Amino acid sequence: MLTYRVQAYNTAHSSENKIHDDVVARRLGFSGALVPGVDVYAYMMHLPVRRWGRAFLERGWAQCRLASPVYDGETVEVAGREDGDALLLEATSRGIRCATGSARLPARAAAAPALERFPPAGLPDPACRPEAIPATLPVGACLGSLHLQASAELVAGYLREVRETYDLYARENLVHPGTVLRTCNLALIRNVLLGPWIHVGSTVQNHGLARVGETLTARPRVSANYERKGHLFVELDVLVLSEVERPVARVEHIAIYRPRQTAAC
Repeated sequence: MLTYRVQAYNTAHSSENKIHDDVVARRLGFSGALVPGVDVYAYMMHLPVRRWGRAFLERGWAQCRLASPVYDGETVEVAGREDGDALLLEATSRGIRCATGSARLPARAAAAPALERFPPAGLPDPACRPEAIPATLPVGACLGSLHLQASAELVAGYLREVRETYDLYARENLVHPGTVLRTCNLALIRNVLLGPWIHVGSTVQNHGLARVGETLTARPRVSANYERKGHLFVELDVLVLSEVERPVARVEHIAIYRPRQTAAC
């Protein structure tokens, strides 16, 4: 059994997504502001990256499902259990299972996605984003491309914020997988106007290293949009590229873009 302990930190205190604000989160029935799901994923990825090294960042596969909130300042315990060629992952906090997942290192790299399936598109003006409703997130739509400069300052800041203790990233000037996944959140935020919303899960196929100094681009397509138990969900199929259109990761990204609790607020 592999284990890892980390003190959670809410990296999104000032985010436009007010699920990360204490007052709004409590109004929606939570104990306080939620730590971003992409950061819980980042905590979980410590174990497979320690297990397989940079090879995992080059061609590894991982998935996580977020089950319960993680709150600022809490200790998160991540456990990894070998199961054949997989590493089964579980994150707990306050004795509660907060997220589950798994990771693998395939013997061969997966085929890179066809770029033509993810054409570049412009983002709307931030002040003119359409409201996030089923009609503005139609299945099959190619949304605007999000660009993120992975500067040395941004990358180092993220490593501090997620309390990453493995020195691979700083030693080899590599971008943390949590930052790669964060581009998917940013792509959703920059395409539509959202109220409080919740990232609930992701499946990630790595295709290459993301390096400090590169510009990462997330090209999202809407693969599903549906209602379940009063929540409105969107599923995005996101290709994350380096600035030279080199695939870094393909992500199936799931979010509740309108929680049922907001209807009562």
